[in-house]
Amino acid sequence: MINNSKIKESMPTRSAKERAKTFEEVELGYGEETAIKEACRCLSCMAKPCVSACPIAVDIPGFISKIKTGDFKGACAVINKSNPFPEICGRVCSQEKQCEKACIRRKTGEPVAIGNLERFASEYFENSNENSELVGKSNPQKYKIAVVGSGPSGMTCALELAKKDFDVTIFEALHEFGGVLVYGIPKFRLPKEILNKAVNKLKLRNVKMINNCLIGNTITIDELLNSGYSAIYISSGAGLPKFMNIKGEGLSGVYCANEFLTRINLMNAHSSDYDTPLTELGDVIVIGGGNVAIDAARCAKRLGTGEVTIMYRRGEAEMPARLSEVEHAKEENIKFEFFKTPLEFVGDEDGKIKEIKYQNMVYFGADNSGRKSVIPTSNEIHKMRADTIIIAIGSETNPLIPRSTPDLECDEFGKIAIKSGFTRTSKPFVYAGGDAVIGAATVISAIDSGKKAALEISKDFEARS
Repeated sequence: MINNSKIKESMPTRSAKERAKTFEEVELGYGEETAIKEACRCLSCMAKPCVSACPIAVDIPGFISKIKTGDFKGACAVINKSNPFPEICGRVCSQEKQCEKACIRRKTGEPVAIGNLERFASEYFENSNENSELVGKSNPQKYKIAVVGSGPSGMTCALELAKKDFDVTIFEALHEFGGVLVYGIPKFRLPKEILNKAVNKLKLRNVKMINNCLIGNTITIDELLNSGYSAIYISSGAGLPKFMNIKGEGLSGVYCANEFLTRINLMNAHSSDYDTPLTELGDVIVIGGGNVAIDAARCAKRLGTGEVTIMYRRGEAEMPARLSEVEHAKEENIKFEFFKTPLEFVGDEDGKIKEIKYQNMVYFGADNSGRKSVIPTSNEIHKMRADTIIIAIGSETNPLIPRSTPDLECDEFGKIAIKSGFTRTSKPFVYAGGDAVIGAATVISAIDSGKKAALEISKDFEARS
């Protein structure tokens, strides 16, 4: 049956008034009737452009066809063949810029809500008594493999290797597992219990998990290899914040987004039950236009601040953030100031931020990546009041592992260099992927790296057997 509606089924959400005061999940998910109705909008076209646009090639028409007939367990099984963590991707993946952008339905209306349907199927999995059957169990009896970092790339590699009965141990620097998923993404987008269920998949597969272990400091890559690990996959992410290198960045009240979000997501600074508070934020300006900037602004709003404003040097159409998150931010009365670039942060006599100096910008050509470049409209300098500044302009790889591993080659930007295949480094038996190799990117690209690493590791060790 085909549903010829040009409009996708809307996602139920908490009201803007309610959610601006809570860190409870904003989007509530499809019910069965809505999911089936939306699934019936899929044309099951032969070309499958949505699959080609998915970095991990999920059989999207395949799982949607299962939902059409009410076979939700079958839909889960189809997704799990390609995506080990649909419960995460269904919530945080930028489908509108990938699979949904390629959907044939866009020619005459809105694309099929692929992300919403993936989330629906994953929620059936989450709540099903058969979920352990879908995950499966492992009997570790092959080579010992160390995975550095428990973000999406590390978790994926570990899970895929465990399925092949490798003896896998994940080493995580923080006290909780999940990497950027736990410290970088707010609970109103990715609830902690959902992430915990994803981590539990690893435990069901007998993956060992060691926290509070900073590789390169607590123990080095060489020491891991000398202690009995046959191979190492480095998926340490890109958690080193970028700064603007302008005057005033050291003022009190100026945060990098990494610190701000970590204080909230990992240290519970938003809760009076924890002794890790943030100071009174007042009027907040967030610099940047990606998902991290939107997350920081929406977190600030929930802390009961004054006005929250996102300042971005390009226009709204150029923002890399998810469209739904931008819309949610607008509904929560977060303001947007486009075509503005900060020049200086100005403090008061006590060293506390009080205002920002900026220039207005205009489009001018394109940069090396093809994105529109901007230049100042004039030499005129403007001012805007601010009690708190949050800088969210990206992040870089941490140099700790390369510095402690002299024979591990890196590129000119400090990212680990790949010498052959997709994940093999210059150091024998050491593989790398995710943001540590490609720089700060998407969750789905990190999952793709983890899958490729697991495949190359297993092939290399099969060849040795």
